[in-house]
Amino acid sequence: MAQRDLRSRLARRAAKSNVFLTEELSDGLLAYYELLSRWNRKINLTSLDNADQSIDRLLLEPVLATRHLPLSEPIHQLDVGSGGGSPAIPMKLAFPQIHLRMVEVKARKSAFLREAVRHLGLENTAVEAARYEELLARPELHETSNVVSVRAVRLEARVLTSFQAFLAVGGRLMLFRGPSGPEEPSVIIPPLQWVGTYPLMESLRSRLTILTKSIR
Repeated sequence: MAQRDLRSRLARRAAKSNVFLTEELSDGLLAYYELLSRWNRKINLTSLDNADQSIDRLLLEPVLATRHLPLSEPIHQLDVGSGGGSPAIPMKLAFPQIHLRMVEVKARKSAFLREAVRHLGLENTAVEAARYEELLARPELHETSNVVSVRAVRLEARVLTSFQAFLAVGGRLMLFRGPSGPEEPSVIIPPLQWVGTYPLMESLRSRLTILTKSIR
């Protein structure tokens, strides 16, 4: 797709979803999407079959989710299973002040993430080529993130126990979900508490579930 056509399509999709994009943010999102498209021809990073759905899911949905960030304090975000970089990179583009750490075990995907960081000039951004379980062995990462983000993960007690280890007290676990499943997760382990489940992209019927870490 030509760059001009992509820009017009992004603008139309943003207007339809009531997402305000500055020129700088539009430029960043387009640069990310074009890099993702180039790499996707060589390695399978994500599905880009439907342009409108891809723009909604990969670019605009994360921008919408930034409305739920804890903006009253510096944001230290750990993104688990980052894959092709969404939602983490669009969230970082929307709020450059985020201190971002992306976790992706697959070597080729983590290589793409490092190239995206370089290509987009993202500061205060790191890529961990590891399983998130391996990071549990690093005490310096325990309870240091006030945001942990993850897309399409099965909520199990073991998984939530691992995620909460990275969260500071009062921090938010942001779960990007599709339309299926209950509003309140059926599995929640202390000290995590359910805050709410919020609609994201109407076109996708996607939702954002937020859990917070309370004092033990």
